[in-house]
Amino acid sequence: MKTRNLGTQGLSVSAIGLGCMGMSQDYGPADDATSIATLRGALDLGVTLIDTSMSYGAGNNERLVGKALAGRRDEAVLATKFGIVRDNPGEDARLCARPDDIRRYCDASLARLGVDHIDLYYLHRVDPTVPVEDSVGTMAELVAAGKVRYLGLSEMRAAELERAAAVHPISAVQFEWSLSWREIEDDIVPLARKLGIGVVAFSPLGRGFLTGGLNLDALGPDDDRLPDQRFHGEHLARNTSRLERLRELAAARGITPGQLALAWLLHQGDDVVPIPGTTKPNRIAENAAAVEIELSAADLAEIESELARTAWSGERHSFAVPRTTRAETRTDA
Repeated sequence: MKTRNLGTQGLSVSAIGLGCMGMSQDYGPADDATSIATLRGALDLGVTLIDTSMSYGAGNNERLVGKALAGRRDEAVLATKFGIVRDNPGEDARLCARPDDIRRYCDASLARLGVDHIDLYYLHRVDPTVPVEDSVGTMAELVAAGKVRYLGLSEMRAAELERAAAVHPISAVQFEWSLSWREIEDDIVPLARKLGIGVVAFSPLGRGFLTGGLNLDALGPDDDRLPDQRFHGEHLARNTSRLERLRELAAARGITPGQLALAWLLHQGDDVVPIPGTTKPNRIAENAAAVEIELSAADLAEIESELARTAWSGERHSFAVPRTTRAETRTDA
């Protein structure tokens, strides 16, 4: 497995990681035994970046990850997050990132994970009632205490990222980024590169849509993709037509649509690390193989022409502060 650096502080991770949210919430039921096998299979393939959060399953995902990593802690770069709070699985979430709470959240995550330090600790969302400087200042204290090694932020505004980086070095920002959702290319990616911060892309397969294997009719009533505008009506029709073109481009190269989507993202820069999520061990190998796919300048130009960011339709459904909408997105990018 190839590796990449996130930030300039020394954090090295596998070029592709594993997002674990779907093992505990939002994407329908998952079997813990299969999820643990998936996690361990990822380690077997050299996938080191394992991404979880205190909010996923109201802490149950951290327990699951901790169980899977037992005896193999040194093989993983363990990332978790705080700031989105769920008291019980399935309940509505809220934002909270007050300094005293951050200290408590970190200790609780360490206990659930069964580890003595977190490799990459993210502010999951900026708390609108707390200056981001105060939250990051407390995170810096955790670094000094040896409980955390590197810091990250997720889904913040560009100005908030700049303010955070002035308090303590930030190694990674995490945002949704894929062929079908590219809003961060306008502001976050250029700023992150200016500041020397790596970009971790969640939902790099368009919440499963870009694999070509997502059966929307089979989604359960609690699946978080159901409210997503991109999967309904005229938006779905337009996106399905682009998915068919993605299938054709992938077939011409002897790879799967998901692999082409991941390879495209990996070619956006050596500072980009996708973290596709899955609960299936066989998907880990498929996703990991995307790291070895080479796309030429001509390949990338064809993808950009056929699957441009303006070709996709619909707003995403996300627990995040709105930053832009597609209507505000530049059409010349």
